[in-house]
Amino acid sequence: MTASDWLVIGIGNEFRRDDAAGLMAAKELKDRALPGLDVVLHHGEGTGLMALWKGRERVVVIDAVSSGRPAGHLHLVDAARDAIPPDLTPFSSHVFGLAGAVELARDLGELPQILWIIGVEGGDFSFGQEPGPEVVLALPKAIDMVIDLVSLRHDRPDISC
Repeated sequence: MTASDWLVIGIGNEFRRDDAAGLMAAKELKDRALPGLDVVLHHGEGTGLMALWKGRERVVVIDAVSSGRPAGHLHLVDAARDAIPPDLTPFSSHVFGLAGAVELARDLGELPQILWIIGVEGGDFSFGQEPGPEVVLALPKAIDMVIDLVSLRHDRPDISC
């Protein structure tokens, strides 16, 4: 990998407990300063996401999701090929968030060639800064998933959630 081969975007709100999962994972990756990895923390507003990944070929987004699965469950979506399942993002603090940004970028032909979404299932999105223990325990595996994805030479990993 060369510098800036991959862009990793951690999405979240640090004042909504489990919603901070993407930010926490991205902060850890940023602290590791891995070669070939640009890491950005973002609030998740769709047009801002599109601006971040514009012109990029390889992107991984880490975000908290709410599908009804147990807190801490990890989801992996190949968003360059498939729509984000609607049950992963039934609500958002943004009118135009990640799922909308992916589909608009797809329609405009501006979607990265490779776009992986790692969803960390949250259970508590209430006000507060302390995520639940299940989410905290899932973060190392989410970080490992990112590292596995960016280390691959092909675009279809065999990574289990």
